[in-house]
Amino acid sequence: MKNPFAAAFLLDLDGTLADTLPLCIQAFRQSIEPLANRQLTDEEIIATFGPSEEGTIRALIPDYVDQGITSYLRFYESLHGMCSQPFPGITQLLETLQKRRVRLGLVTGKGEHSTRISLQQFRLASYFEYVETGWVHGPRKVDGIKAILSQWSDLPKENVWYVGDAPSDILASREVGIPFVAAAWARTADVNQLRALQPNELFTSVDDFVNWTEGVTMSHSPMQD
Repeated sequence: MKNPFAAAFLLDLDGTLADTLPLCIQAFRQSIEPLANRQLTDEEIIATFGPSEEGTIRALIPDYVDQGITSYLRFYESLHGMCSQPFPGITQLLETLQKRRVRLGLVTGKGEHSTRISLQQFRLASYFEYVETGWVHGPRKVDGIKAILSQWSDLPKENVWYVGDAPSDILASREVGIPFVAAAWARTADVNQLRALQPNELFTSVDDFVNWTEGVTMSHSPMQD
């Protein structure tokens, strides 16, 4: 895409807005291990990702789902000091985009309750016009993206960009037919894996992403005063 234009951004949360994956893993470990009566590896926990947290808990402790979910959310909130701020530059970027009247939405695989906890912790909720979260039955980012696009029917799809840190995010964007920015600035991002899927853009720092947004929003936006 030689001369891209972004009228709107849909953003992922974990690993895109903030370095929350270690927090998620620790909250899962604290909540699940006592009920499962065994230790869990990071890899074992990550292998269940795709559905919301409820899906992970169903996969690892199917006999203690309700108890596990309650415990997870309690630990997720109490441990959130592990990740008390978004990535440096994210809040300022969202504020700038909002001032430019670039529309913003959030599409995450997290459950509704943990998403709310993090958005409150980071003070980011007010920036997003729509928020689509995950569910227990499996990945739903395609459905989440489509749900917001249906609300933004006045925007051409090619001007709505999804920003995420996972290979599955690229595939979801491609299935819906919107351009994609690979957010490779988290320590948990696999840059080579992301690059292999040929996203429209890939950035290894928030600063580089911010600089790019200046060119695709400020100079092109028909909504500028």
